[in-house]
Amino acid sequence: MNVSPGGPLIDVAATYMPRLSEFSFEPGLVAAVDQHAAAVCDALIPAQRGPQGRTVGREELADYVLGFTDWLSEVDWTEPVGHDFATLRLTAVCWLIREHDLLGV
Repeated sequence: MNVSPGGPLIDVAATYMPRLSEFSFEPGLVAAVDQHAAAVCDALIPAQRGPQGRTVGREELADYVLGFTDWLSEVDWTEPVGHDFATLRLTAVCWLIREHDLLGV
């Protein structure tokens, strides 16, 4: 696995970023992902606020993703058809990656 701070974000984005295209077909998905994104932001320590609201950092989000995906491995999670807690959470991470341009150089 890539040990750079952006490594786990790149992996999650490659797998779950395409799910963002489902927003236009499933309005309820937007609300669910928004709630999960807020929960992820609340979990990031320290909470940082800028003039536009909460600022999400690449390293903090990468650490969160590593912990979350480690937990998924421990419980032998497999991706289902559709959306469960884990797919919603990982899709929310992708939304945060996109909204905060965390893969930009």
